[in-house]
Amino acid sequence: MTQFKTIFLFLAISFSVFAQTPKYFDAPFGGGGGYVPGWSIPNVDPINLQLKNIGFKELSTSGIYTSGGAGFIYIGMIKNLRVGGMGYSGSVSESSLNNGINQEAIYSIGGGGLTVEYTLPFIKNWGVSVGAILGAGSLTVELYRNDGNFNWNNLFGNINEGNSSNISRTLKNNYWIFSPTVNIDIPLYRFVVFRIGAGYQLTLGNDWEVDNGQSISNVPLDLDGDAFFIQSGLFIGFFSF
Repeated sequence: MTQFKTIFLFLAISFSVFAQTPKYFDAPFGGGGGYVPGWSIPNVDPINLQLKNIGFKELSTSGIYTSGGAGFIYIGMIKNLRVGGMGYSGSVSESSLNNGINQEAIYSIGGGGLTVEYTLPFIKNWGVSVGAILGAGSLTVELYRNDGNFNWNNLFGNINEGNSSNISRTLKNNYWIFSPTVNIDIPLYRFVVFRIGAGYQLTLGNDWEVDNGQSISNVPLDLDGDAFFIQSGLFIGFFSF
């Protein structure tokens, strides 16, 4: 009988503790990080116009798959506010063979920065957060045209040949990023959440360079890193929404 009373008392205390646990977290609490795949839809029309003029295959306008990582932590001194960081990169390319000449265009984006988000307090069990990304990124366009025949003995001499069939160009734009975002974090378990979200990347900085850092003039104003994006992710840590 004494043993039964001890077990009953233990269960009663345990139930009382667990029943009161949510009161310790009257606001979202915890943090973690993980892999964040995404899909970005930049404006590639200015590039495609030039590619079409020189006989290159145009880039897809449906978007670019990106991958990266992100993480965050709730700061207890300000309820519902969380801070963190993220980074991503991705590229899309098109290649073709024209009269024995290989032609390829590669469009690459990347960036990262600080994330600041506020989790809406009137939505329970899920973390629905609005915020922004503050950081920096870059956009790169690479163009290649070659016959595929490279030999060490004439590789360097071809640089002085004006009619060489082996030509490449690398264009790059570095910029600052401000991206308003909305993210929904759905707990799969106390230590795992699934994320789905979206945002719009706004960029500041339209200075373009080519090859070894030479400035480019007359670049179209709509050739920039601005883009709508969606993202998902699987985060591991500790989460209490």
